[in-house]
Amino acid sequence: MKPHRKAAPAEAAAAGRQEMPRCAPKADSGLSSAQAQALAEAGWDNRPVESPTKSDKQIIRENIFTYFNLIFVVLAVCLLLVGDWKDMTFLLIVAANAVIGIVQQLRSKRTIEKLSLLSAAKVRIIRDGKVRELPVDQLVREDVVELTAGCQIPADGPVLTGQVQVNEALITGEADAVTKEPGDQLLSGSFVISGKCRARMDQVGADSYASKLTLAAKKDGGPGKSEMMRSLDSLIRFIGIVLIPIGAALFYNQFVNQDLGLRQSVVSTVAALIGMIPEGLFLLTSVALAVSVVRLAQNRTLIHEMNAIETLARVDVLCVDKTGTVTSPQMQVREVVPLDPESCSETDITDILGAFYRVLDPDNDTAKAIADKFPRGPGWPDRGAVPFTSATKWSAVNFLDRGAYVVGAPEYILGQDFAALEKRTAPYAAQGCRVLLLAQCDGAEIGRLHGVVIPLALLVLENPIRPNAPKVFDYFHTQGVDVKVISGDNPVTVSAVAAQAGIRNAEQWVDARELQTDQDIAAAVREYTVFGRVVPNQKRKIVRALQSQGHTVAMTGDGVNDVLALKDADCGVAMASGADAACQVAQLVLLDSDFAAMPKVVAEGRRVINNIQRASALYLVKNILSFFLALITLFAAFPYPFVPIQLTLISALTIGVPSFFLALEPNHDLVKGKFLHNVLRRAFPGGLTAIFVILFAELFVYTFDLTLAELSTICVILMAVNGLMVIYYAARPLDAKRLVLLVAMSAAMFVAVVFYGAFFSLSSLSFAAWLVLIVLVLLVVPIQMGLEWCFDRCTTALDRRRERLAKRRRAPRRPRPAHRSRRRR
Repeated sequence: MKPHRKAAPAEAAAAGRQEMPRCAPKADSGLSSAQAQALAEAGWDNRPVESPTKSDKQIIRENIFTYFNLIFVVLAVCLLLVGDWKDMTFLLIVAANAVIGIVQQLRSKRTIEKLSLLSAAKVRIIRDGKVRELPVDQLVREDVVELTAGCQIPADGPVLTGQVQVNEALITGEADAVTKEPGDQLLSGSFVISGKCRARMDQVGADSYASKLTLAAKKDGGPGKSEMMRSLDSLIRFIGIVLIPIGAALFYNQFVNQDLGLRQSVVSTVAALIGMIPEGLFLLTSVALAVSVVRLAQNRTLIHEMNAIETLARVDVLCVDKTGTVTSPQMQVREVVPLDPESCSETDITDILGAFYRVLDPDNDTAKAIADKFPRGPGWPDRGAVPFTSATKWSAVNFLDRGAYVVGAPEYILGQDFAALEKRTAPYAAQGCRVLLLAQCDGAEIGRLHGVVIPLALLVLENPIRPNAPKVFDYFHTQGVDVKVISGDNPVTVSAVAAQAGIRNAEQWVDARELQTDQDIAAAVREYTVFGRVVPNQKRKIVRALQSQGHTVAMTGDGVNDVLALKDADCGVAMASGADAACQVAQLVLLDSDFAAMPKVVAEGRRVINNIQRASALYLVKNILSFFLALITLFAAFPYPFVPIQLTLISALTIGVPSFFLALEPNHDLVKGKFLHNVLRRAFPGGLTAIFVILFAELFVYTFDLTLAELSTICVILMAVNGLMVIYYAARPLDAKRLVLLVAMSAAMFVAVVFYGAFFSLSSLSFAAWLVLIVLVLLVVPIQMGLEWCFDRCTTALDRRRERLAKRRRAPRRPRPAHRSRRRR
């Protein structure tokens, strides 16, 4: 064993820790409780380098100190300097936005923290010579941990005893399994595929390899944002850039060129800039997402990454594993079939399996089922075991004077000799049972069997279909989501189980051993529904092939063999009862490990994104109008027709209140297209309609020599009517709730204009002004209907063209049998 060094003072100081000497614990005793407590108090624990959620101070600061809030304050100061107090009412909406955002995000944070505590990863630690199970963040430097298949390695350190195979793909990108023996270094973030060992965790917390990668990634910008958030960021950045030069030019034009005076020029400029700022859009998005997190939490679903909510809304292919997803995870031995009863009787088989699992720890559901069936066997002396891996699909024990016994997939144990046994296994596979082979050979090592392999018995196992599985898969089919079953089992078995679960086209199966190249996999995912005998790296390639063909892929799984695919999928969904590594890499964790919760999860993702898109269009109508109106005002020498308090009224009753109601409504349609394109498509008809009628109003004002106050009043009423029309189109199809919302906003607008007009700077109208108003109000509806029709036709044509291109991409490149794979040559 290598000598232990003391923690360098610089290292300890950099991490904010007290210097502590090394303890050099033994594998069988570990640290004492006193040593562990002293190390924890000195700061040598395994706390993550950054909290998975923002702190309360961060949430408050990010909602108050924003770029647009700063602009609002500057605009308010400008109004204050010219003595216009009344038009500063927009600050009330800004304050309300900040308060609502803070409250909802704090509520969401509390919910995530409670769920994270329930599902926190735990590790088996040796303390005072006893094995304890503690949360990973309570591990301290030099703790001795016990690791088995499925465990994610929590920190860095050497193996002390035992042997494991680990996969380091999540941190190095290399998918091949690496064998670790005493003295070899384990890296945090990797996970154990097979075997069992005890290791000493020498680098914890910020010193671990995974933490250093996390800090490096954070310096490089961290994880990417979702398509929706990127679109919103781009929109806000564009508005933020053009806001200042347009505002300066508008003030100069009205103060110098139009000679409107300082007060009127400031008020008009402030109104134009307020109209261009989508002050509630980010609030709407954050609140809708926060509410979605809480709703998912009520369905016992933990969100690791907020982006997953948007991804769920766009999922059109769902990849599932058989065991634990389609079927219940608990397996049971249905039958043992001796292949040569004279040379190896049922009693002999019972002894062999009992002895086998006395040596080899059962580290998966299949092995546990067999070990439960044959619990007490003779204590035959052994020469070591070869644990099960997803790549070899067998495990073995080398016994003294008896050779090696092997348990695993018959095809992998026998290779080409399996053909002679296939007729015996086929009937069981057709019934959806898992068939394993018990065989004997001269010896076994990792990845290789020595000597002649003698089949002894077939082990027939079964696990029932989940009761709700047919209903769940029927939901996905009706929602336009294709289901692919990806399993390491025999493809005939998986096909039979998939058919029993009601998965469409379950008879279209392929043996993944026939898929030798990436091109083979790309062609297979277009044609087949069931993939059998899939190794972990192939699961990953199948997910990537689907993504390369334009699909948004969700992957569900619970085993260590699902980790790579879960990580690469657009949305990884893990079962909490599964492997630690699977739960850590997935974006969503089903805490009850119930696949029947998936329809609610997907429906929630669709609801929130569809509603954000629908409600965002209300905000952009005002922004489109204000932006183009400001530009027109610059070049046409028209006065800007609004004052800030009028835009506050319009924003509240045609945007703010209805957008929040619409953002929380049920809406389970599949999300298609780009976020910004969808929003602009909804917003442009209303925005262009508003521009047309307000320009007409400006022209009529000059024609009939109306006052600026009359122009402002006419424009406010036109904007109100236009805004209500936009609500109508956004709320379609109208149900009772949406109709009540539309009527309520119309009534509120009527009361504000008629009874509180003076407060909102509205004036009485002359006969000529009333005629202008009536004509333009009658124009609003046909203009918007015509624009909606034109945009609908264009959108439909683009969608059809996009679908044709997508079908052409997904079409099979060559004909293949629909019910079976090519046979191996």
